[in-house]
Amino acid sequence: MARRWPVSLYFTVPVQHPELPEPPSTDPPPPDAPPNGRAVLLVSVLMIATCSIFYELLISSISSYFLGSSILQFSLTIGLFMFFMGVGSYLTRFFQQDLLTHFINIEIWLGLVGGSSAMLLYFSYSLTEHYYLVAFALIGTLGALIGLEIPLVTRVVKDYASLKDTLAQVLSFDYVGALVASVLFPLLLLPYLGTLRTAFLVGMLNLAVAWFNAQVFASQVRRAKWQQQLSLGLMALMGVGFAYSLKINTFFEQFIYQDEIVLTQQSAYQRLVLTKWNQDLRLYIDGALQFSTTDEYRYHEPLVHVPLALARARERVLVLGGGDGLAAREILKYRDLGHIDLVDLDPEMTRLAQQNPLFQRVNGRSMLDPRVKIINQDAFKFVEQATERYNLILIDLPDPKGPELGKLYTREFYQLVKKILAKDGVLVTQATSPYFANQAYWCVVRTLRQAFPWVQPYQCYVPSFGQWGFVLAMNQPPLPQPAPPGQDPDDRLARHVWARLGQLLGPQAAQLKYLDEDVLSTLFVFDADTDEPVLPDSLKINTLDAQPLIYYYEQSLKEWQ
Repeated sequence: MARRWPVSLYFTVPVQHPELPEPPSTDPPPPDAPPNGRAVLLVSVLMIATCSIFYELLISSISSYFLGSSILQFSLTIGLFMFFMGVGSYLTRFFQQDLLTHFINIEIWLGLVGGSSAMLLYFSYSLTEHYYLVAFALIGTLGALIGLEIPLVTRVVKDYASLKDTLAQVLSFDYVGALVASVLFPLLLLPYLGTLRTAFLVGMLNLAVAWFNAQVFASQVRRAKWQQQLSLGLMALMGVGFAYSLKINTFFEQFIYQDEIVLTQQSAYQRLVLTKWNQDLRLYIDGALQFSTTDEYRYHEPLVHVPLALARARERVLVLGGGDGLAAREILKYRDLGHIDLVDLDPEMTRLAQQNPLFQRVNGRSMLDPRVKIINQDAFKFVEQATERYNLILIDLPDPKGPELGKLYTREFYQLVKKILAKDGVLVTQATSPYFANQAYWCVVRTLRQAFPWVQPYQCYVPSFGQWGFVLAMNQPPLPQPAPPGQDPDDRLARHVWARLGQLLGPQAAQLKYLDEDVLSTLFVFDADTDEPVLPDSLKINTLDAQPLIYYYEQSLKEWQ
């Protein structure tokens, strides 16, 4: 007879157990641990997280300043930092004892290496050819040290609370520190302290964390007295670097710029450097030459006078960029000029152009003229919000070496500009070199053709820059009647421009340093090596969604560097 098993063996009835609280840490804090030890460690987490983001932003900004291509520099720096932080976090598994001692030692190393990082980057760029080698070595060292910090602190804080509470508190303070750094760096540290002083200051913060922890946990740390003394000594060294950072900066920059540096200024947006040799003044923005007084008129006269000659009126003129006041100087030569709105993002640039005697001598005090209204605003936002209509819109912006500038060369931006341009108004933009950056130049031309029915490229030769290009755009052709048979349309346009300049400027037309009838006849002529690529689909249109112009420009820089 088959044996029957109890029902309980065939069916499993689930038993509901009440949720049990997480047991407290099995490793109580040492008996000699200070009562405020947990609070000190959590504040330390906040400080070290802030310093970590500062180092990432510093190296990214300096690399962008020296090498351009901000997207590439920030992506490389952040990606490598994260990788080496992972390496550092993995290495913490080999730290078994004296965690606080190791943590304080790491902070000392971070303060020393991080505080010196900007100076080392300036040294590598100015005096060696191995910038990337030094930058990657710094990123690897700092990233690994930063990766060691948080796991070690977490294991120490775990002695004061449960693992659940420890992780929540440590990560919360870590993320808050990251936010603090991300806000303070662009708004306060970079514009007011610059890169070198910021690096020295952040290094001092790391060293202060090391000193304070060595003092609070002196009974639990080996060689605490030595750590305190070393931290204070290195803080003093960083303080000396902070105090003499301007001289250190000038020393290294003197190797970058051939001429004597007479002015340096770090704004919230860019680094401004003015050099002087004999009577030649040169302005550099983020290391890129903006003008030389020996030949800047060869750039500004074609930029300004060609479109103003084609404009039917000069009652309202909009200048986007041009914060040095040189374009405004040329515009103010017209007797029938009504008003200039000059929009430049950087108030430090326009302040120098208004108040600095060297700039005043070059721009003829144009920025103090009552007809010039200075507006410190992003050009895209200004155009987007503008309600006035302008007879001339002159775009005198730096080359499109990043997305923040590339957006001002897009189809969408030109469509916005078209809305505030008078029906018979003229748009002109500088558009980099058709020789050194041929694809980038003709990309701008083709992008403008997406917004305007009449577009005319032209160029001139500026010794400091080489062949340089501009582009005109209008809602209707300036000469409604087609050119007679046998007459070159470009030559006809050049003759029209010269005749109009004579009417508008009178005797001043003959006083222009560069433009005359013969020069004008060459502006609209492109040689075979600067002319537009033949294949119609060989260049893409620059849009906000995709900015191929930046790629074209960066490729040209690589070729010529």
